[in-house]
Amino acid sequence: MAFRGIDVLDAYRGRLSLRRLRILIQHLPPESATKTALRNSQPDEEPSGESRPDLAPWSGAEMLLAAVLDAVRMNTNVLVAANGGKPGDFRPTPRPGIPPETSSGPKRLSDEERRALDPRLRNEPQEA
Repeated sequence: MAFRGIDVLDAYRGRLSLRRLRILIQHLPPESATKTALRNSQPDEEPSGESRPDLAPWSGAEMLLAAVLDAVRMNTNVLVAANGGKPGDFRPTPRPGIPPETSSGPKRLSDEERRALDPRLRNEPQEA
């Protein structure tokens, strides 16, 4: 935090509160050495379903580059489709800290679940 003229040791000397130090650390740019060290210290776990780009080991510039790559791929698919070809499946570039979207399709209901939802099917005999 030398670029702001703040000495971290002031927190131990009593001149800087721990709350202010925490806020300063949280608002560092993503490319800073401190944020990079915090991101790299996170264990690689299965994604929990929530998006946490601040914990990703990529900087903002790398995220933008991945977005540009996705846009170019999407544009290529549109161009192929416009010229009568069959475009391939578009899959976005995987990004760390952001769980991939699952495209398993709609969930199929069992006969029992359908009967519970539709009153017209409740009186029909069950198939063996």
